[in-house]
Amino acid sequence: MSNERSDRRADKDDLIERYSAGQRINHWIVAGTFILLALSGLALFHPSMFWLANVFGGGSWTRILHPFVGVLMFVAFACLAVRLGCYNKFESRDTEWMKKIGDVLDNREENLPEVGRYNAGQKLLFYVMVLCMIGLLLSGVVIWRAYFSLYFPIGVIRLASDVHAVCAFVLICGIITHIYAAIWIKGSVRAMTRGTVTRGWAWKHHRAWYKQLNK
Repeated sequence: MSNERSDRRADKDDLIERYSAGQRINHWIVAGTFILLALSGLALFHPSMFWLANVFGGGSWTRILHPFVGVLMFVAFACLAVRLGCYNKFESRDTEWMKKIGDVLDNREENLPEVGRYNAGQKLLFYVMVLCMIGLLLSGVVIWRAYFSLYFPIGVIRLASDVHAVCAFVLICGIITHIYAAIWIKGSVRAMTRGTVTRGWAWKHHRAWYKQLNK
């Protein structure tokens, strides 16, 4: 029994916190609202995908709920961006990391510079998401028929519709990349479900961040 307890204690000591409970809840709110928006947005985008509106109770409810859920996602993402934005500043080692993208794709991490809390790819995705979120919010307000679209000329509304579609497409591609990378790098999913990673994972993938934690 004592051996089991010591093993559990050793396992616990091998873990370090990567995300707090609040950050994880915030992340999953963004993830959940994104899925709802992607489905409802596709339903409204083209008649061939209108059947997705059945998930929300039909076309009328889809049109009503989509913008409100969009505002919720933007607020949740803004909170997350404010909390984690300081870790996404580009540094000289990020440029070096990008130059060695071939080693990244071939999983030769021993050839890469030490990575902080986030690597250059994660930082680029962060800024793409920030721009897309702002673009979706601003264009969404313009085309929100029930409240705001009557204040804008038809040309502006059409342009906003195009901007909204482009930002949504880029964001969906970015999220797919994000999910793929999380599955590809074993241990990453655990960080956003349990909040912890092993010391070995941190040393291998984010060594500069690990060293900073242990100063």
